[in-house]
Amino acid sequence: MEWMDFIFGQYSEYSTTQVLLEVTAIVMSVISVLYSLRNNILVFPFGIVSTLLFVYLLYQWNLLGDMVINGYYFIMSVYGWYYWLKNGKNNTEAPITITLFKEWVTATGIAVATGVAIFILYKSTQRLESWVSYVDMLTTGIFFAGMWLMARRKLEHWLVLMVGNIISVPLYFYKIDQMYNAFSLTAVLYIFLSIIAFVGYKQWKKYLNNQISLA
Repeated sequence: MEWMDFIFGQYSEYSTTQVLLEVTAIVMSVISVLYSLRNNILVFPFGIVSTLLFVYLLYQWNLLGDMVINGYYFIMSVYGWYYWLKNGKNNTEAPITITLFKEWVTATGIAVATGVAIFILYKSTQRLESWVSYVDMLTTGIFFAGMWLMARRKLEHWLVLMVGNIISVPLYFYKIDQMYNAFSLTAVLYIFLSIIAFVGYKQWKKYLNNQISLA
């Protein structure tokens, strides 16, 4: 079937180790997101394993923007793990809160600074080849901002990440179609993450309302 060959045909060129590492990274990522959906701090250890594996794989495939995203995710996972515990009360996790205006300003600044940094990275390594590179800068900035909001337990982080995931779905399939180094299973993962982000927003909103009613 043509669509099967389109999605999985590239794997004939990859080693068994690379495929197994990608599958492991995806499984860890899915588990991490499901724990996040349940407002459980175990989101972070599973996320740390996933991001480290993706950093290794993306470096091999020369996908610099995606590699930087996952490197940042690793740092934010460590920070978020600390923040969730440090800012809680009576051995509970820090509460979910609404993003304030000044925090939106900070998140926007993170997104813009990240996009500029990725542009410099592409330019300095002479890999600025097409519009794909510019979309990569955009999604990297969005994900950086979203992950920072998640680490600080902001409800709206789900919406920010959902935008990045939705943009990433066609981008990854385009990379596959144009014979870019890309992971088909990871492209499918972004579809799953887009759906989960919407569900996660609704679920965290319920958690937030429960916090308010118990306050």
